[in-house]
Formats: sequence, C-alpha cells, structure tokens
Amino acid sequence: MSKHDPASSADQSAATPAPSGLSGRCQRARRQTDAEFSAFYRETLLGLVGFLINQGASVHVAADIAQEVMTDAYRNWEGIIHPEAWVYKAASRMLVRKVASVEDPVDDVPEPSALVPRPDAIAEWEARHDVLPMLRSLPMKQGQVMAWTLAGFTPTDIAEHLGLSAENVRANLRKARRAAAAYFKAREEDQ
Repeated sequence: MSKHDPASSADQSAATPAPSGLSGRCQRARRQTDAEFSAFYRETLLGLVGFLINQGASVHVAADIAQEVMTDAYRNWEGIIHPEAWVYKAASRMLVRKVASVEDPVDDVPEPSALVPRPDAIAEWEARHDVLPMLRSLPMKQGQVMAWTLAGFTPTDIAEHLGLSAENVRANLRKARRAAAAYFKAREEDQ
C-alpha cells in the first residue's frame, strides 16, 4: 500500500472525527470580541488622547501613546475587566515613563496622521482653550489628578489607579483647583 492510499485516508478520517463547528464557534467568538473592542475603541480613543494632552503631552505624543495602549488592550482584551480604567492607567503610566526617559530632546515636526489629519489645526485649537495652559502650569501630580478628574474619574478611582491614598488625591485636587481658580482670576484681571 502506498503512503497516499485513499483507503488508508478514509480509515484514518473515520478514526479521528473532524472538530465540526469548533472553528465556526471560535470565529463567531472572535467576531464578537472584535466588535466589542471596535466599539470600545471608537468610544474611548479621542477621550484618551484628550486625557493625555491634559497631562501635558503634545497632541502627537498623546495620539501615539493612545494608539499603542489600544493595541495592547486589544491583545489583552479577554483578560481586561474594566477596559476604560485599564487604558487610562496604562496611558498615564506610559506618558510618565516617556517624560522621565526624556526620549525626544527636540520635538519632531508633526506629520498628518489618521488621528491628527491637520497638525496646524491643533495649535489653533490649543490657543483658543484656556484649560490646557492652566493644566500645564500645575505641578505634575496636581496636573495628573486634575486630568483624571476631567476624564470623569472619582478621587477613589484615581487613588486606586495611581496607587495613591484617596486623601493624597483629594489634597492634590484641592491644590489644583485653587491654582486653577487663581490662574483664571489672574487671566480675567489681565483682560
């Protein structure tokens, strides 16, 4: 009998049943996971970029970090229990590491991308919004806590995600709010 004898193939296939439906179930589960992640991505991405900008990142750095974090989230999607908190925490940590490592001593010239199609429009937008300069004037921890607050997290949530005590978060938030009030009051007096 040859190695490729049809009779031996038939006997072999009868002995080991084909995993009928298994790949279909896996494909359906994968499509559902992809749909869930896709909806999460669309709902969360721009807010995540804004959150990073509020912590002092340039638009392009924020977009890059957000995209990288979303890629990591997709890879780990099945194990993530609270996706929004997970991506905000991961993005915040990545930004802190990037700032601490002083990777880019000189800013690159911004290029258009899917998230930032007109880089020059960002500078115009920033010039019209008073919150960004105020946030950037705060000490790092106060700015970080304020950015988390602006993203809709409570002091208890922020404490948990940043590994701080809730009282520490509240104290930094009070200081940030006082500094913000003083900043805006000084701006009004100058006008």
